[in-house]
Amino acid sequence: MADPASSLAAAGAAHILTPLELFQQADIVVKAVMGLLILASAWGWGIIAAKSIQLAILNARAKRLLKSLAHGVPLTDLSETFLKVQPNDPLRVVYQSMIDENKRSAELRHSAAQQESLLDRVYRVGQLASSNTLDRLKGGLQSLATIGAVSPFVGLFGTVWGIMNSFQGIAASNNTSLAVVAPGIAEALFATALGLVAAIPAVVFYNRINGNIGQFGKSLKTFVEVYGVELSRQLSKGETHGRLAA
Repeated sequence: MADPASSLAAAGAAHILTPLELFQQADIVVKAVMGLLILASAWGWGIIAAKSIQLAILNARAKRLLKSLAHGVPLTDLSETFLKVQPNDPLRVVYQSMIDENKRSAELRHSAAQQESLLDRVYRVGQLASSNTLDRLKGGLQSLATIGAVSPFVGLFGTVWGIMNSFQGIAASNNTSLAVVAPGIAEALFATALGLVAAIPAVVFYNRINGNIGQFGKSLKTFVEVYGVELSRQLSKGETHGRLAA
């Protein structure tokens, strides 16, 4: 004779709802909430993947560049390296902005005061270009922050709505059996789960990407300062038209 407890467990296992079934059986409002959270999660992962790949490439390139400069490679030899990357590459943008300022000041570097003013302008231009570059790199992070902050509450709304419907079903059927209540509650809680699935990666990678952007910002700052040192050295040698302007 079969064990009644085993039979009950087998019957329960046979009626376990899959995530797809939970979605299909949910109320239209809960379905809308679930769909919104799925889209938010997909959007967040798209931003995460794009930013992570982009920053990994940028930080690796910046690390190689600074390593080359530390080994004595002149900045004048970097032009060919920068010509191989896209014009909108952050490192090239910062480099080109300083080169352009140096060229525009070709006739304003005769006296010591003019040279000092040139160094200050080039440094300021480099810092401004770096700041603008970092602002562009942060594009999309606001969306991640929004997903991380709002998704749990959207999921909670779906849960509350689903539980309300479950209680209304209990009242209408006058049946408090767990078999009647459980599916509706499971659908409602699934909305909360989706909210957390969307929010947790968004929060984790928001902080991680921000850290990677900060690391790249430090590399940009170092590069600008190294360029200023090299330009100062060229001016001190009396190369008024300096190879750095080439």
